[in-house]
Amino acid sequence: MHILHYTTYMRKFGIAILSIIFTISIAGAQVKKADSVQAAKAVVQIAKPDSTPVARGPVKTLDKIASVVGSSIILQSDIELQYANYLVSGYQPNPAIKCSILQSLLTQKLLAQQAVIDSVSVKDDEVDNEVDRRMRGMVQRAGGQERLEQFLGRSTIQYKDEIRPDIKENMIAQRMRGKITEKINVTPLDVERYFDKIAKDSLPTYNKEIEVGDIAFAPKLNKEEKETYRQKAQELWERVKKGEDFGTLARLYSQDQGSATDGGDLGFADRNTFVKEFAAWAFKLKAGEISPVFETDFGYHFLQVIERRGEQVHVRHILIMPAITQTSLDRAKAKADSVYDLLRKNKAIDFSTAASFYSDDKDTKYNGGMMLNAENVETRTTYIPTDKLDPQIALTTDTMKVGSLSKPLLFTGSDGKKSYRILYLKSTTDAHKANLKQDFPKIKEVALSDKINRTVSEWFEKRRKETFIKIDPEYQSCLQLKGWGNTPLSAQSKP
Repeated sequence: MHILHYTTYMRKFGIAILSIIFTISIAGAQVKKADSVQAAKAVVQIAKPDSTPVARGPVKTLDKIASVVGSSIILQSDIELQYANYLVSGYQPNPAIKCSILQSLLTQKLLAQQAVIDSVSVKDDEVDNEVDRRMRGMVQRAGGQERLEQFLGRSTIQYKDEIRPDIKENMIAQRMRGKITEKINVTPLDVERYFDKIAKDSLPTYNKEIEVGDIAFAPKLNKEEKETYRQKAQELWERVKKGEDFGTLARLYSQDQGSATDGGDLGFADRNTFVKEFAAWAFKLKAGEISPVFETDFGYHFLQVIERRGEQVHVRHILIMPAITQTSLDRAKAKADSVYDLLRKNKAIDFSTAASFYSDDKDTKYNGGMMLNAENVETRTTYIPTDKLDPQIALTTDTMKVGSLSKPLLFTGSDGKKSYRILYLKSTTDAHKANLKQDFPKIKEVALSDKINRTVSEWFEKRRKETFIKIDPEYQSCLQLKGWGNTPLSAQSKP
């Protein structure tokens, strides 16, 4: 029998079961007679001996060892945890995915063990940031921190401590993988040889792509126009200070649609959740204190701190959003027209310079005004398939000539905000079969990815042969795990 440290065992199992309960509650996933759900129903008490029972039912196998990898073990609860996260992400129930999950955990263990040998590590603050990032996602999907804590049956601070070791191991494994591949590169000759090996009838067809830039002019209220809204926020602040209920006023008057119905309550969040002006007050005040009225890009706020837990704060607020007027839109258009005339008449000023100086679009301003392909952010490519463009931009650029500017046009963003934009069409590439002349950067990227994958596969193949690996019979039929374990892991005997 394999001896499991009780604390580690219960921590991993507890996380898995809590995640499953959390998944079922949020996603409404209905996995009929699935082992994971049956395991959840079987649990009477988890995490701490004195914790409140979460579910009752006939007792079955609480957990088992799914695999042994060198000096490490992978529990069935580890797999259930990953499967629960898979469901929470919005995917449909598919128990077969557990084969891929176990394969992923096996590779993680091998990488982490090699990392110890090669002295590869991650800093504590890096782990903390990743834990916080993941928790923010869970809070958002749960609909708030309090609701998430109800699902977990514990505070998020405690839960973060429990998942931290697993996240750290994953980060170390990823860094080890990066070390294995860090020196891999491809030469132009490598790219050409890779392309020549592709069967001609298998070459991909690339859709029409364009490179397009913009200079945006957002309507802005002047101080006098904003004063009305500041005064409204100030009046509400004074009513709260005189004793009126904060929550009631937030429900009646706050224009933050995400929190107004909850009395302005934003739940617990860390500093990175808020814009800097909001965070400054949220983390400066003590519990019960109310900030003065202050301004952010969203409008005028005031907030009250309800509770502080370490680096997380629970606040509620009231937001008054200034309404954009036709006069402010007219001012934005006048500025856009002026810059458009400047670009046409003064050839010494190029589009890139004008964008960095005049544009209100923070996403393109510091990239020479050029838009990036949102579906290929890592490569920072400016080539965007026309079917992935904003429909308004696609319609406008369809009639433009390469190198030309559009007149200032009024656009409405996905957030409903309006702005005037000058578009610049830098290049157009018609739909075509892949070829080295037009698509060298794309083919190079694929060739590099192929070389990296082959290198990693060879590394794992060698480590698999050198490392003791056993897999539970339940997973022996998984195609993904063929060759990973030569001997099935026998059923665990009773002590």
